[in-house]
Amino acid sequence: MSFGQGGPQWGSGGQQQPQSDWVTQPGMPPAPGATPDWAALAEASESRAKRRRLLMVGGGALATVAVAAVVAIAVVSTGSDDGTPDDGKAPAASDTASTASQQPTFAETKPPPPPDPKDYISSADKDKAPLSAAGLFPGKDFTKGGATYKKGATSETKDCGSVTNGPLGALLEGNDCTRVLRATYEKDGVAVTVGVAVFDTEKQATKVKDAYKKGTVKSLSGKGVAAFCNTTICRSTTNSYGRYAYFTVGGFTSGKDVTTKDKKVFTAGDAIAGLAFQRIHQRGEAQASAAVQNP
Repeated sequence: MSFGQGGPQWGSGGQQQPQSDWVTQPGMPPAPGATPDWAALAEASESRAKRRRLLMVGGGALATVAVAAVVAIAVVSTGSDDGTPDDGKAPAASDTASTASQQPTFAETKPPPPPDPKDYISSADKDKAPLSAAGLFPGKDFTKGGATYKKGATSETKDCGSVTNGPLGALLEGNDCTRVLRATYEKDGVAVTVGVAVFDTEKQATKVKDAYKKGTVKSLSGKGVAAFCNTTICRSTTNSYGRYAYFTVGGFTSGKDVTTKDKKVFTAGDAIAGLAFQRIHQRGEAQASAAVQNP
């Protein structure tokens, strides 16, 4: 019997389970007793996975931007690689000077001055080099101002008074002269003898020079030079350097007297006196140089 449409329908064999029109929505669990919509579940799972990938990519991009920003800030704060500040201007001069002033400084050192040659010929305590007439006046001649003077005889003696004329001998001995070295030079009939008196100190030699009034060293002939200035008027000079006083006597080998007009005699006498000074000074130079090389 039927009581209208829409009611339950009964079939043979017993009660039939009603069918449900429940449709499973994406992301929702299936209704009880319903069959799962597998296609819809797969689509929902894929959608969720895609969203996760998008989130991860987006987050990585943001992190990369953040790191790049940090690096850029660090570069700006440290300036350029070539040492120029960020504003493009070179360091101020005061900054450079300040940096230079921080470098270690050292006191300027200068080598000591060379010894004075005169120190070595001013006293017997330092003037220790061998001394002789031949050593003080070496060679066979001497040239000065284009004129060449031939060297004659040389001599030396410890009896200082014996090789002088007039009061010079007493003056030498009174100041403890230790020896006199002599040498003669000649040119064109003009001869000059130089005598070098040796003392222990510069003070003694200077005193003799200052007190000298009259007298001469005796002329020395020989070795091609005839006698001169024994009985004639001759020209004489005197001077001192260090512990040495030196004297000259010059004239003609012909026996002629010297006058103020005889310029050759004056020139020869000055040249030989200069030779004596030069040789004494060179003696001091040699000893000063040896002292530097062998302190």
